[in-house]
Amino acid sequence: MSTSPTEARVFSVGERLAGYVALTKPRIIELLLVTTVPTMFVAQGGVPSIWLMVATVIGGTLAAGGANAVNMVVDRDIDGLMERTMNRPLVRGVMSPRAALTFAVCIEVAAFTWLFATVNPLSAVLAVSATFFYVFVYSLWLKRTTTQNIVIGGAAGAVPVLVGWSAVTNTLDWAPVVLFLIVFFWTPPHFWALAIRYRDDYSAASVPMLPSVVTLADTARRIIFYSVVLVGLTLVFAPVAGMGLVYLGSALILGLLFGAMAAAVRSDPSERTAMRLFSYSITYMTLLFAAMVVDVLVR
Repeated sequence: MSTSPTEARVFSVGERLAGYVALTKPRIIELLLVTTVPTMFVAQGGVPSIWLMVATVIGGTLAAGGANAVNMVVDRDIDGLMERTMNRPLVRGVMSPRAALTFAVCIEVAAFTWLFATVNPLSAVLAVSATFFYVFVYSLWLKRTTTQNIVIGGAAGAVPVLVGWSAVTNTLDWAPVVLFLIVFFWTPPHFWALAIRYRDDYSAASVPMLPSVVTLADTARRIIFYSVVLVGLTLVFAPVAGMGLVYLGSALILGLLFGAMAAAVRSDPSERTAMRLFSYSITYMTLLFAAMVVDVLVR
């Protein structure tokens, strides 16, 4: 028996729970945590307290999850227009926008309370400030108005390194600032590579993501610019944070590969080449921060 197009689907408890988890964008949270924990090793100059790492990860997960959930509430009107996002829970009607927003606010409050009580006030403020920036500056303002949306908005995704550093030291220094800039400059080439694949989606939703409003050649040139600055910053981080040869050698090799893939997009700005860069950019960030941990432990 077929369901009427106007008949609302009834979701099971399991489907609803899965929908709430999907609101938090778990895959994005994983990448944020990849930068947070290694930063704590560098800040400690060794192995941080296991409890402190667990507490920071829990708080960071809740804060990022809340921000991502609010973002889905804000973007529910355009998510249904894009292939990449058309199966998100709010588009499918798994829960109401009000329920999703209530869920997001609750876990954001829980994040602040948890970090404040178990880590320190500075980490709590930094984590929640990233949420406010992501929601009000990126989602509600920049995303639909300027090609600089992901450039400026990417700052929110760079805050977890500041949270990780402050969790250990209860302060900030030049080293975490450079780490912040590394993630900040990594974000545009990472996201623009993906946006090349989905540029028609962004055009359909009237979102001025760079590849949908400028030529692919122009996009590729900007990818190269940000990639060069990114690699330079990873090398600057070595003397600023007192890193050793393990990190420096890894940063150089990984950076050369990143640059080569960015150059490949410049030569052939096709979806296939762009997606190779996108996939490698995730591996790059993971291995770069893993090299920090190894360097600290070796020394």
